[in-house]
Amino acid sequence: MTSAGTESADLPRRSKWWHPEWLISTWLGVGYLRPGPGTYASATAVLLWLWNWNGSRPKLLTDGWFILLSIACTTVGVVTSSIVARQSGQRDPNFIVIDEVAGQWIALIAIPVRWQYALASFILFRGFDIFKPAPLRLLEKLPGGWGIMLDDVGAGLYALALMQLWIHLAPLR
Repeated sequence: MTSAGTESADLPRRSKWWHPEWLISTWLGVGYLRPGPGTYASATAVLLWLWNWNGSRPKLLTDGWFILLSIACTTVGVVTSSIVARQSGQRDPNFIVIDEVAGQWIALIAIPVRWQYALASFILFRGFDIFKPAPLRLLEKLPGGWGIMLDDVGAGLYALALMQLWIHLAPLR
């Protein structure tokens, strides 16, 4: 490796798997699961969120810390997904799933801890991520990791907005 992220693209993907940028971008290998690696990544993000809010112990992360974690995941994701996309020779490889994690966590910000809300957030985020309503399709065209990450950040924001409307206009009893 000549410098961070400039390793030759001819190194087989399986030997790159252990490099930090590949571990992060594939969400510790979740991106290699089939079918639907993005769905698996979103599901693990929801499960980690639920685990954090488990009522049997103190919360590890408050909503504020969770917002910061989402921002950090997005920032790191832009860098690592840029490197991995370049090394793989693909514009937006389907095994890069850190974008789904960041987007799903955004969709869960300030959501009451109830399985119904978690499931709705998951479904909304995956729907927006898959169908990419305007302007998400335009964000996807941004270069490198920006395009990989920002369409999912947008999908997360769309899901968050709808979840907040539901919670404030017609909350579960």
